Amino acid sequence: MTLFTQIIWLFILAIPVACVSWTVTHEKLFREPREYCLNRSLHDDTLLKRKFFYLFTCEYCFSHYITILFLFLTNYKLLLTDWRGYIIAGFSLVWIANSYMSIYALIRQSIKKEITEIKVLEKEKKI
Repeated sequence: MTLFTQIIWLFILAIPVACVSWTVTHEKLFREPREYCLNRSLHDDTLLKRKFFYLFTCEYCFSHYITILFLFLTNYKLLLTDWRGYIIAGFSLVWIANSYMSIYALIRQSIKKEITEIKVLEKEKKI
């Protein structure tokens, strides 16, 4: 694979990593399991159990595991063709995926702010 193709793969493969990580850790679809994991991460008796359950509540932590899964599924390596290529690809994918999630969070926040401002203006208009 050429370097250009590897870079294209990096930016495209980060999209599903970000999508899965965000969905599991933020969206209503997984709210009940996430709340269960959050409760266990705060109140479980051993450190290992608390850390295990915490990973399902943090998009950054969860994205590492999703990245490993996608590296396994795609056999994607970055820059080098041996095991070191997996490590470079893994950390690069995590970084790009988390950048995507940060941008997405900012966009959602901006949309929520605009919706709230519109509701306030409509309410003031009625009064």
